[in-house]
Amino acid sequence: MELREVVRRRRMVRSFDPGREVGREVVDRVLKHAVRAPSAGFSQGWDFVVLSTATDRARFWERTSDPDSEQDRWLRGVSSAPVLVLCCSDPQAYLSRYAEPDKGWADRDVARWPVPYWDVDNGMAAMLMLLTAVDEDLGALYFGVPPERQDTVKEAFGIPQDRRIVGVVALGHPSPTPGARGSARTRRRRPLSEVAHHGRFGTPWESPDLV
Repeated sequence: MELREVVRRRRMVRSFDPGREVGREVVDRVLKHAVRAPSAGFSQGWDFVVLSTATDRARFWERTSDPDSEQDRWLRGVSSAPVLVLCCSDPQAYLSRYAEPDKGWADRDVARWPVPYWDVDNGMAAMLMLLTAVDEDLGALYFGVPPERQDTVKEAFGIPQDRRIVGVVALGHPSPTPGARGSARTRRRRPLSEVAHHGRFGTPWESPDLV
């Protein structure tokens, strides 16, 4: 599949077919593409915890959902995904890398960083997973772990406390039954004339096909 078609078809899938597994070789390709993402200083401060057994997935949902409330439509759909990939960032990998002689930030001061690139790079790795899912004729969803649930998820899966769970990629075959409606169904996509600026903020970029 050509890249432009992959990008055009990418969307968040919120309901999966529980009767169709995802082969280990497919998950392997997803992960191999993820580690091709760029990272500042080639720090590669990411770790991916793959939950592909029913026991591990159940453990994750037990620690991230409220047991006293009925499952909502979103949870019913997403919890049927046969694979979950916990995307963790490692800030210390970046601070250590930029303290090396060729960078020279020996003070390891987080304030030197305009944004937390350990999380930015992690998001780019996750995007490669989402695009690979499309190329493999799978559905995928990227979602977050609430702050108050981070520690219990780390404890459940032996994730070091100095890691940050930036997000989770759910992988599987889309369910024939539509899941919860996403915001893209109710909100318009902002046109390039609003989000792309030519030379100066406020000067709209004009697409060649509109000139």
